Amino acid sequence: MDHHFYSLRVEEIRQESLDSISVIFESNEHFKEYLAGQFLTLKSEINGESIRRAYSLCSSPVANEPVAVTIKHVPGGKMSEWISSNLKPGSRMEVMPPVGNFVFRPHAQKKRWFMLFAAGSGITPVFSMIKTILLSEPQSYVSLLFGNRTEEDIIYRKTLQELSDKYPSRFKVIHTLTQPSGSWFGETGRIDEELIMHTLSLLKPVSPFEETQVFMCGPHGMMDIAAKVALEQGVKKENIHRESFTSSIDEASKEEAVATFEMKDQKVQINLDGKTYSVQVQKGVSILDAALDNNIDMPYSCQSGLCTACRGKCTSGKVHMDEREGLSDEEIEEGYVLTCVGHPLTDDVVLEMG
Repeated sequence: MDHHFYSLRVEEIRQESLDSISVIFESNEHFKEYLAGQFLTLKSEINGESIRRAYSLCSSPVANEPVAVTIKHVPGGKMSEWISSNLKPGSRMEVMPPVGNFVFRPHAQKKRWFMLFAAGSGITPVFSMIKTILLSEPQSYVSLLFGNRTEEDIIYRKTLQELSDKYPSRFKVIHTLTQPSGSWFGETGRIDEELIMHTLSLLKPVSPFEETQVFMCGPHGMMDIAAKVALEQGVKKENIHRESFTSSIDEASKEEAVATFEMKDQKVQINLDGKTYSVQVQKGVSILDAALDNNIDMPYSCQSGLCTACRGKCTSGKVHMDEREGLSDEEIEEGYVLTCVGHPLTDDVVLEMG
């Protein structure tokens, strides 16, 4: 996994909705191979502070298009506000190559139904998957239930319609709005169990298919409901995949974890880029924060346990994580941990980074 940053030139900035833009970067050999659903980490110096943020790729790895991310302007958001005000074609940004586990792996010979659920900017990785599925699995079907507040908030609205027109038998999309205008004739309300059941018959393919895969990105409540319905409809648990842009942990759960696991100050050995570092990690402080305080150039992005940019392999000792959503069960069994939410439980923790 390449955790180095590369200076990329911005080729184009495209308005996607009222408060969202896509940033299209120049071609670079380190960014050619990736999977639909992965993300880039962008880094910039803003008011003397180094800021990193993870943004999902909206481009498709099989569509012969340059890598691009979609960024929603968040009031008060340091990176999104800086990008909105300063970034333009010709600008350069420090970018880390694609990473992430919320991915679609194509199988050209398979005939599958992909049930996709998204809300707001959660459409970004799902949009990459839609384009990739339609191009790389010619026998498979794709359906999307997409929730927004207003019509102006619908990211990729025009392109989604164009794809629906181009693949009428293979791609269906249903929009639902929580604050519709008087001229809106589509679905209304949040994506809940009632709406999902109502739209399933409209989205399900008429032709037979081999299996169902579910991908979802949005609020935790929406994803919990979509997963519940999918399981009730017979979808296998291992075929349900979810991505979150917000962490589910809070300060109370962190304090509970500290008490439960009787955390205390511990030393951690970090092996990074051929060098070995010994770091004193204080009780309640993450391994990542302790390393950064010691001026160790650790890989990281979201700092919430979601993006996996800070992933390392624990080859000795035990580490507790406040949040594990970014890692698969297989990765956890293999010893991988997320340093941004990881705390050493023993004094013999050794982490292999990269």
